[in-house]
Amino acid sequence: MTTYHEPALLNECIEALQIKPDGVYVDVTFGGGGHSKEILKRLGEKGRLIAFDQDEDAERNSIKDPRFVLVRQNYRFIKNFLRYYDAIPVDGILADLGISSYQIDAADRGFSIRYEAELDMRMNRESKITAADILNTYSEEKLLKIFSQFGEVHNSKTLARKIVDVRKTEKLTHIDQFKTAIMSCVDKKAESQYYAKVFQALRIEVNEELESLKEMLVQTTNVLAPQGRLVVLSYHSLEDRLVKNIISKGIFEGEVEKDVFGNQTNSPLKAVNRKPIEATEEEVKRNPRSRSAKLRIAEKN
Repeated sequence: MTTYHEPALLNECIEALQIKPDGVYVDVTFGGGGHSKEILKRLGEKGRLIAFDQDEDAERNSIKDPRFVLVRQNYRFIKNFLRYYDAIPVDGILADLGISSYQIDAADRGFSIRYEAELDMRMNRESKITAADILNTYSEEKLLKIFSQFGEVHNSKTLARKIVDVRKTEKLTHIDQFKTAIMSCVDKKAESQYYAKVFQALRIEVNEELESLKEMLVQTTNVLAPQGRLVVLSYHSLEDRLVKNIISKGIFEGEVEKDVFGNQTNSPLKAVNRKPIEATEEEVKRNPRSRSAKLRIAEKN
C-alpha cells in the first residue's frame, strides 16, 4: 500500500511528548499510524498507547502490539473510552488535526476538488449527513454562516444565494456538477484557493470538526496527569485559535477569570512554547502539506 499519510513535524511532536518508557499515551488521530509507531518505539514493556480514529479505513493500519489499542471512534469521546480501558490519568496526548493525505487522495470520498465523485466528505462513513445533504437542505442563512465562518469565503452571501437558486431546478450530488453550478461566484485568478475554502467549510460542517475539537480539548485537562503533555498540530486558523485559547486562557472565547489579585484562575494548562513551531523549508519541500502546520505544546499544571 502507498503511504497513507506523512505526518508533519513528526520528530518535534514526539520530542514534545517527553515520553516515559512506562507512561500512558494517547494518539487521538491515528490515521496511518506514523505517530503511534514512533511512540511505541520509545515505550517499555509496561507502557501503553491508546489511539483513536473514526475512519474505518484507518483500521487497516492497526498495529499488532500488546501495548496498543485502536478505538474506532471520534476523539470527542476520549474520556469515556480512556475510562473504559482504565487508562486515566495519561502522560501525554497527541492530536494531528484536519484531513489526512489518504482521505484527500481517495477519489471516492469526495474530499478533493481534483476528482469527480459524490459530494460525501464524511470521515466516518457511518455518519448520516453528507456534503450533498448540506447543499440541498440548509437554508440560505445557514449556508452563509458555514461558508463565512468555516471557509472564510469572501463572497459567502453570493455563494449561498447561488446554491439556493441552483437547487430549485437540480439536486446537487456530485463534485463537478457543484463546481459548474457555482462557477459564476469563483474568483478566476484564485480558482483552486476558492474551491479549497468552500470544500473546507463543507467538510468542517459535515464532520462537526470544531465542535469535536472543543469537546476533546476540554476533556484533556480531566484525563492528563500533572505535568502531562498536550501536543496539537493544526492546519488552519480556526483550529489553531481554539487550541491557543484553551492553553492560554482555559476557555475558547470571552474574558479570562481572575482572582482578587489579578491572577488568572481558570487555565489548567500552561504553554510550553509561546509561539507555534512550524515546519522548516526542507520539510516543506519534502512534505508540502506541512507548510500550514502549527504545533502547540502545553503541560498540565
